[in-house]
Amino acid sequence: MEMSSIRVVHAAPDAVWNALNDPSVLKDCIPGCESLERLSDSEWRAIVAAKVGPVSARFNGTMRIIDPTPPTGYTLKFEGQGGAAGFASGEAKVSLATSNGGDTALSYTAKANVGGKLAQIGSRLIDGAAAKMADDFFARFAERVAPQEVAAGQATTPMVAETARSHWVRYIALAAIVIIIIVLAIRGFK
Repeated sequence: MEMSSIRVVHAAPDAVWNALNDPSVLKDCIPGCESLERLSDSEWRAIVAAKVGPVSARFNGTMRIIDPTPPTGYTLKFEGQGGAAGFASGEAKVSLATSNGGDTALSYTAKANVGGKLAQIGSRLIDGAAAKMADDFFARFAERVAPQEVAAGQATTPMVAETARSHWVRYIALAAIVIIIIVLAIRGFK
């Protein structure tokens, strides 16, 4: 299975890079994240609770950063286990670039192998849950990383909130990977 996206975060690339490498920021932004810890400069461990339809699971996962080029990108190798609910393993290539107005454009492509109980759930339900988790993450991350005046403007301007869905995070490396582990685990069971 393959998944890709481009998001824009209303913050400078360095700020986005730093936030994507800060366990406390990521833990606060990832829906259902119970713990996220850095094991070394290139390895992370996470526990994330997720529910898709009738299936609930706590995913235990590890991520390794390969070929980092701060603050422009890296490749993440990941493995996640959700007990009887399923598993996921794969990699994601993440890149950041300066967008219009000094914002950060984050793009990622992820490939994963998945299996388990979630295969019994319909793809529409899985896709909906995955999209909601990603939207929730990006909304929280953008609010946390964006300068206060930009975040305040987004809260009061409906058009900006609509733009926020299509323009968000730049270097969603670690955060995207945790979400991608869950999303791919869920979506891969079609």
